Amino acid sequence: MTQLPKSAALIVVDVQEGMTDPRIGERNNPQAESNIARLLAAWRSSGRPVRHVVHDSTEPDSLLRPGLPGNAIQAAAAPEPAEPVYRKNVNSAFIGTSLERDLRQDGIDTLVIVGLTTNHCVSTTVRMAGNLGFTTCVVSDATAAFAGRALDGSVRPADAVHSGALSDLNGEFATVLDTAEVLQRAGT
Repeated sequence: MTQLPKSAALIVVDVQEGMTDPRIGERNNPQAESNIARLLAAWRSSGRPVRHVVHDSTEPDSLLRPGLPGNAIQAAAAPEPAEPVYRKNVNSAFIGTSLERDLRQDGIDTLVIVGLTTNHCVSTTVRMAGNLGFTTCVVSDATAAFAGRALDGSVRPADAVHSGALSDLNGEFATVLDTAEVLQRAGT
């Protein structure tokens, strides 16, 4: 992937208030939301398409359940009135939504994916996008992960979880770039 076409869509995944709750634990990339805001501003000023995704959890104890404050989109990623918002209750933004159909109807074949969390909903959405034939980019510093338990019970630091998820995506399902590289390739 060299230059990003004018039709490249920015897909903002699960940048919700619940993801800021300290009970979730250690998180990497504290600048992810500010980088998402930079990308949103560039996409909007260039007239490129933006799509938002919200996780409506069905888990009883989830911070992301509809009706709870944690379900709200963070201010840094708030959609503008004309920007579609897709609501899902699984990891992939493509399952149970009209995202794929709408992208294809709009002639969009290139996606730039940002959001939370790298190893869950971002990864699943990126994998499906690649499998569906979209040219896909994931933005390393506009995504973030939380520390997590390994199979042996040890705690994997957030940076290790994030790096592992991005490494698994790069070259197989997507191209991993940082915000500066994406802005350069978008010509903004």
